[in-house]
Amino acid sequence: MTFRYRVAAVFLTGFFIDCVNIFMPAVALPRISAELAVSAASSAWVSNAYILGLTLVMPLSTWLAGRWGARALLTLSMLVFALAAWGCGQAGSFAALVAWRFVQGLAGGLLIPVGQALTFNLFQGAERTRVSTLVMAVALLAPALSPSLGGMIVDHGRWPWVFQASVPLALLAAAMACCWLGATPRLARPRPDLKGLVLVAGALACLLLGLSAYGAGYSAGVALTWLAAGLICGLGYRAHYKRTGHGVLELSLLASARLRVAMLVYQAVPGVFTGVNLLNLFYLQEELHLSAGASGLCMLVYAGGAFAAMLLGGRAFNRVGARRLLLLALLLHSLGIALLVQVDSALDSLLLIAAYGLMGCGGGLAANTAQTTALLDFEGERTQQASVLWNINRQMAFSVGAALFLMLFNLLHQHLDTARAYHLTFALAALCGLLPVLRLTTLPKEHTCHA
Repeated sequence: MTFRYRVAAVFLTGFFIDCVNIFMPAVALPRISAELAVSAASSAWVSNAYILGLTLVMPLSTWLAGRWGARALLTLSMLVFALAAWGCGQAGSFAALVAWRFVQGLAGGLLIPVGQALTFNLFQGAERTRVSTLVMAVALLAPALSPSLGGMIVDHGRWPWVFQASVPLALLAAAMACCWLGATPRLARPRPDLKGLVLVAGALACLLLGLSAYGAGYSAGVALTWLAAGLICGLGYRAHYKRTGHGVLELSLLASARLRVAMLVYQAVPGVFTGVNLLNLFYLQEELHLSAGASGLCMLVYAGGAFAAMLLGGRAFNRVGARRLLLLALLLHSLGIALLVQVDSALDSLLLIAAYGLMGCGGGLAANTAQTTALLDFEGERTQQASVLWNINRQMAFSVGAALFLMLFNLLHQHLDTARAYHLTFALAALCGLLPVLRLTTLPKEHTCHA
């Protein structure tokens, strides 16, 4: 195996572990919520803490890679990840579980942007499109296998095993990084922008706290206070960036229309789907009384549709263009979510299959096209900087989607019965998934060099 494919293998293994740790615990949340006596909205912090850790450390990854070298950084990150995964399984309280998940996210957040930038810089032109297809194949394989496997673990074992199942894979990724990457030079880099890091961290944390606080039993005033604090931190970072001309997040890269639209699409498709799927797991298990294993099997249907759409989209990208592919993807995905409004019995299996199949087709096509489009305008170090922005947006999409639709459900549940509250939330999610259609016209056509 050549060096560049070894680098790609390390990145894809770490990326697979990241995706597994987003989707596998979701199927165990109803059981965790019941055993640790926390609300459904509070249980979402099992995912939120992980994603918050990922997003907070990503801006530091470039500086740490230059200071320690990529091999040392990636090896250490996977070793700490394995330790944190074991700690999640050993947690005796909900607070301890959330704390270990945060540490696990910190460890995972060091591997993804560094590994992605290393890989994409080694593959150029049409080869980069093929690498994007491999990345999305991994992103589909993990959601396909992890919920059904997690459901089997929950039904026949104990929920802590859902977290500890990642330990062998993390140790394997650490060994691969140590043996295959070789010694990488340490580059002198200026100290990271600590003020900017604090402002970015504050904005992300306050956003998640604000979205999840209302559903967790806090008043609307508390939720709005957190959201306002997040907005102030975000505006503060923007002013800080304009004043200094640089920062932990290179906002100048957002001048690329491709990156902007790709980030919006990721919020509206994988992000919305994460919230919809989380709510649907509670709906299927608590209202329709399906087992964790049976509800987890829905993701196999999703993955089948996504895999087929991803292959077709990868072949059609250079001929059809991103704009048309994304429009089709958004329509299919929202149509699938709309079908969930009609599911009101455990016997509606055909509707569930159709819904997850359409969501899979739209999700696979949208994610693959957005992944390919996002980094087309960048090379060299700017690829790594853009990768940080792209991956922070990708991770935040999962948390924002879950927190937003849990909050909407809790608001609606105060005035409607449970089934109607779920169905109306799904209908609103279908509409939210169509919002990027308004921005697709800003996408420039692909150049010959991109093909």
